Amino acid sequence: MDPTRVMAVWSRLGGSALGRRLFSMMLGWGVPYSGSIGARVTQLAPGTCELVLPDRRRVHNHLNSIHAIALVNLAELASGLAMLSGLPPTARGIVTHIEMEYEKKARGMLTARSTARAPGLINRDMQHTVEAEIFDAGGDRVAVGRILWQLGPKPEVQA
Repeated sequence: MDPTRVMAVWSRLGGSALGRRLFSMMLGWGVPYSGSIGARVTQLAPGTCELVLPDRRRVHNHLNSIHAIALVNLAELASGLAMLSGLPPTARGIVTHIEMEYEKKARGMLTARSTARAPGLINRDMQHTVEAEIFDAGGDRVAVGRILWQLGPKPEVQA
């Protein structure tokens, strides 16, 4: 996922409900596994992201609540958009570790929020942890993810 392209597309589409829906669909096509849960991007700026996840049967578990792995997917996507949108175009990142805490059953419309402060200059490999919180429609926190990102410079393209 190229952070420069993501933010350029968001700046063109993020101003309207239809544009945000289209952006979310495009994100799902580009990152198919993350797109499988059907989350929608509602806010995106360098270093910050908010997503909503409608409560649908396809993300449920046998207890009629939203599946734990759907919550992991949502947290990782929120942290990724927050992290990557704040990176300079010469850097890249990949997840190396995820920790989740589940605080209550997740039911109804969920909102995931993440804020990431990318290190300034990324001229060597480094690790950076980003937190993503997930809330239900009543404002109760249902889960929190801590996602460890391996950041580094993009390799130079050989001609």
